[in-house]
Amino acid sequence: MRLEDRVALITGAGRGIGRAIAEHYGREGARVAVADLTLESAQETVSAIEKAGGTAMALAMDVTDETAVDEGVAAIVSAWGGLHIAVANAGIQHIDPVHKLAYADWRRVMNVHLDGAFLVTRAALKQMYASGGGTMLYMGSVHSLEASPLKSPYVAAKHGMLGLCRAVAKEGAEQGVRSNIICPGFVRTPLVDKQIPEQAKELGLSEEEVISKVMLKNTVDGKFTTLEDVSEMAVHLAAFPSAALTGQSIVVSHGWHMQ
Repeated sequence: MRLEDRVALITGAGRGIGRAIAEHYGREGARVAVADLTLESAQETVSAIEKAGGTAMALAMDVTDETAVDEGVAAIVSAWGGLHIAVANAGIQHIDPVHKLAYADWRRVMNVHLDGAFLVTRAALKQMYASGGGTMLYMGSVHSLEASPLKSPYVAAKHGMLGLCRAVAKEGAEQGVRSNIICPGFVRTPLVDKQIPEQAKELGLSEEEVISKVMLKNTVDGKFTTLEDVSEMAVHLAAFPSAALTGQSIVVSHGWHMQ
């Protein structure tokens, strides 16, 4: 088991990519703190991990709430004695052209992705520094590296997370902390399924055309990235044994973005 006896926190882990990573970490031997907006959604993931023989705990955590994040991390350390891995995964999406975008919608997306990543990072680093190191992982996107129409707050937030990841890699090195960001292409999660009809309406396309001509147009094989693709990368990065791999953006996108 690649993550045996490690303690991991994953935000936004009630469904989608976060849940896939949480379950995969459980199979690899980690003790997994599953954080989500509601305790009920977090508990669903915990139940799946425990059913598979793993160890997990559920946390209700709004990543934009400073107190909730700090208290959640403290609860993990109190229960399991430390924190070795933190995955800042919580995210939302909003579809609108810039000239129609409400400031409240801009702030909401930035708040969850970038402010939330900062709060989780700060709380996690305090524990990691105290215990000799750890791994910070961020759930970025191909949109951490390039842009698409109608997603300006998401693109800006994901670019910001790349900057945060690199800053943490520089600052954390002396404390034994590595930091990397996973940049998936489109994955069929509830977040993506929701934006297919939204983009179809805004672009005047059918939903099938959004998938083939927008989402998967630049992949090498016309395929979605899978939850398993992303969770495997999250395990690999968490288990990587040295700082040879830090401050990096790892693209998992079927060749959509090549760097």
